Amino acid sequence: MHINALSVNRTVVLGHLPHPSYVERVPAGGQGEAIDAVMVRGLRKSFQPPGAALVRALRGVDLTVGMGEFVAVMGPSGCGKSTLLHLIAGLDRPNEGSVVLAGIRIEALSADQAARVRRRHVGLVFQFFELIENMSVMENVTLAALLGGSKPAQARQRAADLLDVLGMLDRARVLPATLSGGQRQRLAIARALANRPTVLLADEPTGALDSDGAAEIVELLRRLHRDGQTIVLVTHNPEVAAAAGRVVRMRDGRIADPAGGATAAQAGPGAAAAQAEPGAAAAQAGPA
Repeated sequence: MHINALSVNRTVVLGHLPHPSYVERVPAGGQGEAIDAVMVRGLRKSFQPPGAALVRALRGVDLTVGMGEFVAVMGPSGCGKSTLLHLIAGLDRPNEGSVVLAGIRIEALSADQAARVRRRHVGLVFQFFELIENMSVMENVTLAALLGGSKPAQARQRAADLLDVLGMLDRARVLPATLSGGQRQRLAIARALANRPTVLLADEPTGALDSDGAAEIVELLRRLHRDGQTIVLVTHNPEVAAAAGRVVRMRDGRIADPAGGATAAQAGPGAAAAQAEPGAAAAQAGPA
């Protein structure tokens, strides 16, 4: 199996390829200091649904994720964790604050500019997979590699390597509808890795799975992290968060424990459950 296909190419990640002229680079803090994968400062985001009261989703969030780190963001439904993930990905803009992704400030970029940065530096995994149902397993991953800038032959090889590593190569020609829930999420993760992203952003990746499928995805995320992949995971579930090296808890649009609290990976699922927000493990519906 091609384990190296999962490793972050740090030469590319740290900007040794030319960036477009609109990109504002943020230098590292000191000579020889590594660039953080994600750095957000003072993030505020509000929105007002039609006929409803103003929602202050984020109320001044600071978060730094180092290269190669695995961070879980936990909290009850509606605390702002998914909004934070969308801002990190450049899918939305904050009302205030800054978002720096792999040394690039993205909060003021246009939608097209943000999409270009996202295709290069971000892999996205969603709760409900968001696969292209009329394309085969191989085509789903190959398309993502093409959008990430690979040439056709390279994209096909990248897709084959990822499907091999994730145990999906024997399903390469089938449609996603024929797959189990766990297999569909493995395919979604393969697609998210196709562009060799700086950071993998996973929004409730086990929320639509049964316990066996969830355990399979958690173990896969652990493997990816061991191979060097930076991961930011949003979850309600303390047992899922326990896979991470650091757990950040959110409440009411704020980081509840700025220092990051005890690491779930060290504390274990029992400790993570004890420290979770009341009802967080059971909450699986509603805006996050």
